[in-house]
Amino acid sequence: MFQISKGKDGKWVVDMFDNAHNHEFTMSPNKVIKHRSHAKFHSSEICKSIMSDLGKSGLRPCQIKKVVNNFKTPSENDVTSKQCADILAEQRKHHKGKEFFGVIKHFQEKLLKDRNFYFSVDLFDDGSPRNIFWADGRSRDSYIKFSDVVVFDVTYKTNRFEMPFAPFIGVNHHYQSIIFGGALLENEKQETFESLFNRFLECMFVKPPSAIITDQDKAICNAVQNIFPNTRHHYCSWHMKKHELEHLPFLKSRYNGLHELCCEWVKSTTVEEFETRWEVINGQYNFERNCWIMELYQKRQLWAKVFLKDCFFAGMTTSGRSESIHSFFFDDFVNSKTMLNEFVVQFDKAVEARRKAEEDADFKTIDTKPSLYSVNPIEAKAGKRYTIKMFEVFQKEWIEATNNLSHETITKTSREIQYKVGQVDVEKRYWRNVNFCLSDKLDVTCSCAKFETYGILCKHILYVMKKNNVESLPDHYILPRWTLDPRYKVDQVELQDIQSEDVVSSLILWCLQSKFTKAIEQAKDSPTEIKKLEAILVKFLEEQMIRVKHTESKKRITRF
Repeated sequence: MFQISKGKDGKWVVDMFDNAHNHEFTMSPNKVIKHRSHAKFHSSEICKSIMSDLGKSGLRPCQIKKVVNNFKTPSENDVTSKQCADILAEQRKHHKGKEFFGVIKHFQEKLLKDRNFYFSVDLFDDGSPRNIFWADGRSRDSYIKFSDVVVFDVTYKTNRFEMPFAPFIGVNHHYQSIIFGGALLENEKQETFESLFNRFLECMFVKPPSAIITDQDKAICNAVQNIFPNTRHHYCSWHMKKHELEHLPFLKSRYNGLHELCCEWVKSTTVEEFETRWEVINGQYNFERNCWIMELYQKRQLWAKVFLKDCFFAGMTTSGRSESIHSFFFDDFVNSKTMLNEFVVQFDKAVEARRKAEEDADFKTIDTKPSLYSVNPIEAKAGKRYTIKMFEVFQKEWIEATNNLSHETITKTSREIQYKVGQVDVEKRYWRNVNFCLSDKLDVTCSCAKFETYGILCKHILYVMKKNNVESLPDHYILPRWTLDPRYKVDQVELQDIQSEDVVSSLILWCLQSKFTKAIEQAKDSPTEIKKLEAILVKFLEEQMIRVKHTESKKRITRF
């Protein structure tokens, strides 16, 4: 030990020195490098440079450790995986700030071109990005038209800083995937998802989705329940199947005959049947309280078809819609080495590619005359109204209704007929119940609930309509969201609610703004039409000036 002090002349002086050691000597010279005081190679500039290059190439800390230790001299201590991870994290944090600046700059440039662009950023105390959410004007407009169902799924970490990417996905009038917004997250905790969902609501005019499809992640499910309490929640059936493959083999080996009973239970066509079969299964096997199948039953309203028949899901039951977006986006546009500022740029390119596909499908629908299978007016009307893709879905049901089905009449009155409809070569217990109501407005329902969940009439209903000589497909059985109307028709959605509100909501203002934009777009190629639009607006503004003066005058009189 030695002690130093600064003298009056400003010089340092050693005023005490003790050459006696207060610890045991290391037994051999080659062990000395194992002391923490000697482990300096990992912090040297050359080592940091090597680690950085290897990290950029995609190697993990445990792999980097092996490579770096081959470069050091025998007198230098081995580098550990933790030291590699710490140095890479420090460098990432430094670079993340620079890349985040690029992200913000990109968003600001988008705002100049699209004043309806929305983005929200949560920051750490040091100013680095925590959570980022963004959506452009067209995505917000698409959400207003197709917010009936949203698929939410968090992907693997697909950028250089390992921030989970979480897009909000919908389906348009061509049954194509559309992106409502994207998010990069700090982590996958419940509070993070709740914050993200609140940002999403704020962006989308406090209009929650009618239905949402997610996996069974507990953090996501709790966040959905808290932020979207009135939204119908559906577990992704693909994830359900995956969990079934994980848990069911064990149960099958332990409980003889369980698999067959479970198959019948899941296929129940009514809630009563579902509950009765469960009582039989549970009574026979007496499952433990924390058993997987007990948890499955407790969450039955989120996955069992009999509990979801009354909700529209646009024909989707899995997050595969989201998976296809991930595959499209990550295969063609980004990878694990993509920097944050480049990530948001590539995201825009992916969105534009999806929109081009939508515009191509719009043109095909407008320019192509559908090929009809029959001369029946029901099919002809469907061909005129639906987009090409959705007419193909309808036509498949129509062909099966024409060729492969039979029926039995269960009851018949002057106002209603009940049928059982199904394929001739299928057991009648699997046939569907169809009610045909003879009222002023045609009312036909089927136990398969395809129209309620998909928005396209099933083969069973089409068969009964054809049998009862229905001359035309009723308008209320043609969902506007499967036609060109959402994109091109100037509708009155939301405006009818103005009179019932004390204030004009942001959603109503958005709808008006959207219609005004459409008016300009459609008139901009004609000076005459533009002048006509200007005249309408000038007249309206003059009326508003008079209204405002009249209102202010009444206020002055009231004060006196």
